[in-house]
Amino acid sequence: MPTDRRNLMAQGVLLGAGLATGGFAPVAAGQARGGTAASFVSKRPAPADRRFVSPAVEREIARVSRMIADPELAWLFANCYPNTLDTTVRMGMMGGKPDSFVITGDIPCLWLRDSAAQVKSYLHLAKQDAKLRELFRGLIGRHARSVLIDPYANAFMEDPSATTSLDWAKTDVTEMKPGVAERKWEIDSLCYSMRLSHGYWHETRDPAPFDAAWADAMRAIVRTFREQQRKTSPGPYKFQRASRQPTETLLAGYGAPTRKNGMIHSGFRPSDDACQYSLFVPANLFAVTTLREMARVASEARGDAALANDATALADEVAAATAQHGTMRLADGHDVWAYEVDGYGNAIFMDDANVPSLSSLAWLGCVPADDARWQRTAAAAWSEANPWFFKGSAGEGIGGPHQGMDYIWPMSLIVRALSARDDATILKCLATLKRSHAGTGFMHEAFEKDDVRKFSRDWFAWANGLFGELILHLAATRPQLLRAPLDAVAV
Repeated sequence: MPTDRRNLMAQGVLLGAGLATGGFAPVAAGQARGGTAASFVSKRPAPADRRFVSPAVEREIARVSRMIADPELAWLFANCYPNTLDTTVRMGMMGGKPDSFVITGDIPCLWLRDSAAQVKSYLHLAKQDAKLRELFRGLIGRHARSVLIDPYANAFMEDPSATTSLDWAKTDVTEMKPGVAERKWEIDSLCYSMRLSHGYWHETRDPAPFDAAWADAMRAIVRTFREQQRKTSPGPYKFQRASRQPTETLLAGYGAPTRKNGMIHSGFRPSDDACQYSLFVPANLFAVTTLREMARVASEARGDAALANDATALADEVAAATAQHGTMRLADGHDVWAYEVDGYGNAIFMDDANVPSLSSLAWLGCVPADDARWQRTAAAAWSEANPWFFKGSAGEGIGGPHQGMDYIWPMSLIVRALSARDDATILKCLATLKRSHAGTGFMHEAFEKDDVRKFSRDWFAWANGLFGELILHLAATRPQLLRAPLDAVAV
């Protein structure tokens, strides 16, 4: 059977028995619980084997680690936070400029979403570290070139002339171009490129990466979003895949019928699973936010008023459409954001751990944290109102169709902790995360609700980076929680 992302679940079963892949040494028995700081041996590659070294990041690891009282939590942070730099970055040059290719971990391709999210927790250090600035310039440039290859693709090859190396994508019925690894149309892929650019500009005010190619890519994003409003036609994108999983393909290549209302259609969710209804609400709200962010970069870094105005006008239109059509009422009468709608009045309420999600909207800056509708939505997502919310002896959290029933994604716990405003919720999330790594010292894609030894993806850099971001957030906002005795917290 061809390998696909779902089949990586088998790796977790092996690792839970003490085996390791991805270049990481196994954890000795007994090291996954208790002990002193000295008993937790670093799971980072040897210094000579690290793919990218940032002095600023190393100083940050040391600074924050000193703030963490629990030795296991400190060990997890020191393993996870630098994981993207240690293992996934491939630096080069392209046209006399830096080129950064950032793989997801155990899949050696660049996902626009993952790569942007993986480096986000280093942004605040870029101003003080020239090497980090080179990394960000190279990744922004790589994103721009990738979008110009195909704005409908979600993943790309390192060699822009290569055909896909992903077995599961080789026979897809779609227009596969050289350089494309997978061509699942996901709104969030382009949103993350815009967010990467805005984050770097906000932190550094460095105009270097915002060249003509970048502007062309941003115009391609606006054009693609407009095409996928599908006001006059279904647009140029079609996709089908032969699979036993219905979430891997689109009905007739386009998805279920919709009534066009100004929202942007998405073929797939950020989990890479097909949308049930193509008007995917979290991604539309994320598009509104990131279009406005991109407009600021276009205006401030390039003086490109035409691009900024076009992006802002589209953001305003999508915001109005989503506000009008993207809500629903639950069975208890509560007014909430829907997960997906079809424009005919049909809507789905659920949440998936992958970001953007309903639970992540405040953290992403798409809605105010004190917005009453979002608070109702997030509470319902973390409850039995959400069919992908699971609770077991190993903890509780949100999963999704990608790994299936009873599997909780650590990402959902991290996002909940990043969004929470009360200490008890954050501590409970931290305690579950600490207990979920199954002795590997890293975050996983998903773990079984009653047995953390059953997990998928031992090398998933996005989750590792997001965990590092959570610890940095707590160090800056609630440092007292990093001194809390987590073993006493019930999960």
